[in-house]
Amino acid sequence: MDLSLQQIIDGIRPLHEGTLAKAKMRTAQLVMPHRALGRLHEIGERLCAMQGTLTPRLGRKAVLVMAGDHGIVAEGISTFPQAVTGAMIRTFLAGGAGINAIARQVGAEVWVADMGIIPDLDAASLENGGRLLVRKVGPGTANFASGPAMASEQAYKAILTGFELASSLIGRGVDLLGTGDMGIGNTTSSAAIGAAITGKGIADMVGPGTGVDDAGIRRKREAIRRGMDLNRPDPRDGLDVLAKVGGFEIGGIAGILLAGAYHRKPVVVDGFIATAGALIAHCLSPAAADYMFAGHCSEEPGHRHMLAHLKLAPILDLGMRLGEGTGAALAMSVIEAAVRVITEVMTFEEAQVPDKQ
Repeated sequence: MDLSLQQIIDGIRPLHEGTLAKAKMRTAQLVMPHRALGRLHEIGERLCAMQGTLTPRLGRKAVLVMAGDHGIVAEGISTFPQAVTGAMIRTFLAGGAGINAIARQVGAEVWVADMGIIPDLDAASLENGGRLLVRKVGPGTANFASGPAMASEQAYKAILTGFELASSLIGRGVDLLGTGDMGIGNTTSSAAIGAAITGKGIADMVGPGTGVDDAGIRRKREAIRRGMDLNRPDPRDGLDVLAKVGGFEIGGIAGILLAGAYHRKPVVVDGFIATAGALIAHCLSPAAADYMFAGHCSEEPGHRHMLAHLKLAPILDLGMRLGEGTGAALAMSVIEAAVRVITEVMTFEEAQVPDKQ
């Protein structure tokens, strides 16, 4: 699918309001007290409106883990060395990471995309290398504390690459996508994106990430402050924010979310880093948020501000902060339950049960 970013944006439509109204009418007739299953009803109704039917289906599920390295690590903002990014990709492919365990539990495939890590990995030489999609935009971003993280052309390419990868999976029958991430330093880029777009202060957005101490948090805040003052990202322009302070994998996640909206498929947003991608996608196309589910709320303090800006309520809130797509995958089982509720639970009339007077 060879589309420009503008063509993608122009192709995104809001939820089907007529189907949404019909879904709410069916929910009101289910054989239980009104909306007794809480947000499961709202999730099911939104899925009906996405697919334009009262019998939505979710077949294959997949989590697409986007990986990229970040030049901002030069500012001493992570407790882990940058080599961890490439090493974790090997772990994902071997099936031994947190995302693999949870994906197996919910029956979701795991795919990994090299959007821009520093090492060059040879997929053919790796265990399960067929699951590695090498789409390197560049060998890691630049240090945004001393200049833009990437060229505007690279930001554009990252988003289109994510769109194409997600569109390919959707074309092969995936009905429910989850966003995952891997990249040492990406909580710093995500906090910068969050501050730029939501307008919240840097102190509100920055958390410990991989576990930095108080001094590390101060370094993160100072690095972001310098980067924001130097680059001045335009909060109205998602491409500009991505180019100035973002990451290749974050741009790819934005592309996944635009693909979901374009193809009218639900995408489950994972945690802090994935939601930075969601902010970029929403900035480019506000209607894209109609097709997003927030899988969970991260322990990173800025995540709640990001979700509030997107008007997304997290499905789970379990104190998770791993990333990788773990929260998105875990929430998939709840979304599937919502589909079963709206399609399998009888109405009072169908069950021949007297309704309330």
